Amino acid sequence: ARSRTVGELLAPTSPFDKKCGRENWTVAFAPDGSYLAWSQGHRIVKLVPWAQCLNNFLLHGTKNGTNAVSTRLPRQSSEGGQKNKPCEHVIDCGDIVWSLAFGSSVPEKQSRCVNIEWHRFKFGQDQLLLATGLNNGRIKIWDVYTGKLLLNLMDHTEVVRDLTFAPDGSLILVSASRDKTLRVWDLKDDGNMMKVLRGHPNWVYGCAFSPDSSILCSVGASKAVFLWDMDKYSMLRKLEGHHNDVVACEFSPDGALLATASYDTRVYVWDPHIGVILREFGHLFPPPTPIFAGGANDRWVRSVCFSHDGLHVASLADDKMVRFWRIDEEYPVQVAPLNNGLCCAFSTDGSVLAAGQDGSVYFWATPSQVSSLQHLCRMAIRRVMPTSQVKNLPIPCKVMEFLCYQI
Repeated sequence: ARSRTVGELLAPTSPFDKKCGRENWTVAFAPDGSYLAWSQGHRIVKLVPWAQCLNNFLLHGTKNGTNAVSTRLPRQSSEGGQKNKPCEHVIDCGDIVWSLAFGSSVPEKQSRCVNIEWHRFKFGQDQLLLATGLNNGRIKIWDVYTGKLLLNLMDHTEVVRDLTFAPDGSLILVSASRDKTLRVWDLKDDGNMMKVLRGHPNWVYGCAFSPDSSILCSVGASKAVFLWDMDKYSMLRKLEGHHNDVVACEFSPDGALLATASYDTRVYVWDPHIGVILREFGHLFPPPTPIFAGGANDRWVRSVCFSHDGLHVASLADDKMVRFWRIDEEYPVQVAPLNNGLCCAFSTDGSVLAAGQDGSVYFWATPSQVSSLQHLCRMAIRRVMPTSQVKNLPIPCKVMEFLCYQI
């Protein structure tokens, strides 16, 4: 089935403006669904209120330059506690932008630093931050509501390829870099770097937190998929199965599954708790043998993301296609055309997929399906129980297999 186009946001077309209009390596939605951000291909990041954006699509059709202002949502300002409306921001980051991540604060989550009184920033419930990873190794932290620069983090020595915030509101940020390291930052401690995670033999392409913030997955060159214990900052295990560089990863909403995308033309869905591959979504048929897995350049998978219903995965590949997969089916349930797609992300409610290409963003309606009560119960259980605990439950084998996503 062909996926329905929702809209598109186009980058400026002036040929003399070198600040945007190249590869769009990153697109992200705010955790509360208030904002969409994407890199316009060079130095520029655009921040757009998502509700306003959807409303413009409905009013004006699919094409949109993001200039019209229609619906605005009330939003607590970061300064002075006054009510303010979200508005568009254009941020010049000063260097090529490779990665973006939104982070929101939960005040009860204290900094791990003892000297609380020395902190320059106090992040409240209404705070929304945007982290941008740059070509020169710097990470810049911006206030989304004002567009102001808050922090400039400068420890990486190479491109910051990916960023991810812990979902628990602690404002712990992890960065993945071509300098072969992951670095853990505490933004509530004025951006103090807490830990360097080493182990990747080559470039690190991506990283993602589990929903409970206890596990970090990192992927990179040399077929690497690593899982880290974020309480002890130690490696849990290495997942082996890909035949080429692994470029993207994401956990399912219940944390029971992990999707990884690789240049070997495959997306694997793993059980991260025991390191077993549960599903394989191939983008080339017949699939290449391991010795040729790096040669299928027109089928390299560039990005993968999990839908919020826990049932669907989206992938982008170099064959100019966006694919939507059900985790229990072998073939895509929907497809859509996209040239040069490099990144994708589901909207916060899961109804729209955004994909970046050449400085612009394109949007598709995602497969809609009412989740069964069985699946909802499975997700509720798996949010709090890893595979090892599920296997110890006194339940029938079929129920256990269902809870472990093995059927």
